[in-house]
Amino acid sequence: MSGIHGLLTALATPFTADGESVNEPALRALVEDNIASGAHGLVPCGSTGEFAAMTHAERRSVVEIVADQAAGRVPVLAHTAAMTTKEAIELSRHAQDVGAAGVMVVSPYYEPLTVDEINNYYRKIAEAISIDIMIYNLPIATGVNLQPEQVAALATEIPQVKYVKDTSGDLSQAL
Repeated sequence: MSGIHGLLTALATPFTADGESVNEPALRALVEDNIASGAHGLVPCGSTGEFAAMTHAERRSVVEIVADQAAGRVPVLAHTAAMTTKEAIELSRHAQDVGAAGVMVVSPYYEPLTVDEINNYYRKIAEAISIDIMIYNLPIATGVNLQPEQVAALATEIPQVKYVKDTSGDLSQAL
């Protein structure tokens, strides 16, 4: 599925009362509520979904549940970023395999990378999947503000790079 557009909801991840597992019925209800409310797409496992506090197994489970419940009615863009390229590729392949229309990927966080390292990260992920990629520019977490020229160059080089989520706070970057 391509042509991702409109309002994409960053889904929270509901957990059971004891915090031990994903609350599947609550997550399925959340998907239904968002679709019924007019969301054009769903983004599980992003910052709002607290991906950094979840295991990879939990992240995979959430993407599986959301993709299953959405059932193709709206596209799912799974946030698949990780600290290593290998992990991000594994999560991205999984998202593709369970029916996500695309992935949203933030550059590795904690240690700021060079522009070349970031570009290589996106290239490697793109080589591993065939679905769309949304670059997530999150300078407060990554230590690097992806400039419009860099994003444009990546989009020109990598056909799957079609979207950008920019949280830099610099509206001039959207021009």
